[in-house]
Amino acid sequence: MAREFELCPGRRIGGDQPCFIIAEIGQNHQGDLDIAKRMIRMAKDCGADCAKFQKSELEYKFNKKALERPYTSEHSWGKTYGEHKRHLEFSHDQYRELKKYAEEIGIFFTASGMDEMAVEFLHELDVPFFKVGSGDTNNFPYLEKTAKKGRPMVISSGMQSMKTMHQVYQIVKPINPNFCFLQCTSAYPLQPEDVNLRVISAYQSAFPDIPIGYSGHETGIAVSVAAVAMGAKVLERHVTLDKTWKGSDHQASLEPDELAELVKAIRTVEKAMGSPIKQLLPCEMACNEKLGKSVVAKVAIPEGAILTLDMLTVKVGEPKGFPPESIFDLVGQKVKRNIEEDETITEQVVENHVKKVKC
Repeated sequence: MAREFELCPGRRIGGDQPCFIIAEIGQNHQGDLDIAKRMIRMAKDCGADCAKFQKSELEYKFNKKALERPYTSEHSWGKTYGEHKRHLEFSHDQYRELKKYAEEIGIFFTASGMDEMAVEFLHELDVPFFKVGSGDTNNFPYLEKTAKKGRPMVISSGMQSMKTMHQVYQIVKPINPNFCFLQCTSAYPLQPEDVNLRVISAYQSAFPDIPIGYSGHETGIAVSVAAVAMGAKVLERHVTLDKTWKGSDHQASLEPDELAELVKAIRTVEKAMGSPIKQLLPCEMACNEKLGKSVVAKVAIPEGAILTLDMLTVKVGEPKGFPPESIFDLVGQKVKRNIEEDETITEQVVENHVKKVKC
């Protein structure tokens, strides 16, 4: 079983720990600090463990031409891509204010550091863990520097190959053992046929000593619930207050009622996973008493007869007798008295019966 580690103070992941649920606010806050706070509160109220943003130092994430590129999309907040991103980017002081707010209401706060300088700031901000977005998972110098900070890491794997993920593991593991991988497909919204939940199982086999999770961009909650049933120990989903808002991520995000239902469904599934031991449970006793079957006499059986299979059948009997799985064990046994047709075969009518103990 994948090892456990403390992702946030007092909150471990992996092993038999409950799934850690990240509400990815990203930049769905529309560049508005008040909306951002409302979204943090929403994440808390819906039961998520963490509210997460995306932090960039734009001149370190993009080159000049990328920032100067015209941006005419319906989702644009400016004439150029740089203007658009600057509208959505909170300052350092605003991040400090958001983190303080999250702490006040009792939810963990972090952000994806979208470049090396953003990671430096988040380290200074003292976030509990670093989220590595899919766009930086094959950025090996970035990974090495981030790992050396010593904070736990959650690493998404969108747009990557299994070969690359093995390289990521080999880079991070010797530096910082406290990390996990998330299966992810970088499409917004994500179609079910492109989710590939079986990669979770592949990661569990390839990297058995780290927790595995899932970052989803699909619509609805069914796929994410299935991911948890497959063993995802961290789940990240984008969230929004309104899917109709301007912004390319809103359609692939969960509104408050969906997030609350997702959290509820995950916690139900975790309870339902239960034990791998198959046995008659106390909650089944009433049904067993009412409908559980017993071995009964198919014909009248005289005292001293040696039981044969054609003398016996299985029915719901009153009183209870030998369970159906004992019918072959009864063959060859001698009866101590006359048994009427349709009578339950009980221990009292079988000579020298020794009750078998189930292992």
